[in-house]
Amino acid sequence: MLINLLQTVTDTASVIEEAIPEPVRQQVKMSYFELAKSGGWLMIVLLLLSVIAIYIFASKWWLIHKAGKVQKNFMDEIRDLIHEGKIKSAISLCQQSDTPIARLVEKGIERIGRPLQDIQTAVENMGNVEVARLEKGLPMLATIAGGAPMIGFLGTVTGMIKAFFNMSTAGNNIDIALLSGGIYEAMVTTVGGLAVGIIAYFAYNWLNAQISNLVFKMETVTVDFMDLLHEPADSTK
Repeated sequence: MLINLLQTVTDTASVIEEAIPEPVRQQVKMSYFELAKSGGWLMIVLLLLSVIAIYIFASKWWLIHKAGKVQKNFMDEIRDLIHEGKIKSAISLCQQSDTPIARLVEKGIERIGRPLQDIQTAVENMGNVEVARLEKGLPMLATIAGGAPMIGFLGTVTGMIKAFFNMSTAGNNIDIALLSGGIYEAMVTTVGGLAVGIIAYFAYNWLNAQISNLVFKMETVTVDFMDLLHEPADSTK
């Protein structure tokens, strides 16, 4: 009898459980675009800064890449042409290379016949122009590296203000939904600002390192060229 009663209760519970629909669990997925959109208008500013940073990095990388391409025997050929008195041929060789190093040498060759101090000054001035050309745009990249995280933190502050304002106006009916918008904005802008700032920071330092290497090559070539001009006069005729 007891067994039959337990069996009846079990069967009844099974029927009731089958009759009650299971709660549908929906997994909410958010795309990166929707996530960025929740960050508010500051994300547009960060997006523009990221585009500018990428453009500066790409253009500077290509410029430095081209500037570093110098023929292995470039200075040997220049030395031979100057020794043979073929000044115009040496200038033409420099113009064919179209690199900062070649332009330095070209500037020095054009001054041959003048005092060596004047030649060295002209080459150094040309070097300063080339370095300034290579570094053009880097201050903007450094500004983005330092400014993007600050803009992200600004979004954090405005987002938290929004969250606390919603709390103050909700009274006793505080709901987590009221706070989610402000918290989203606070966190998303922080992540966005840090991401843009970190990328710009590493790009800036990498470009600076590449420019320093190129400047070292330019200084080495300048020394070699001035040593060439200091050789005995009869060897350059």
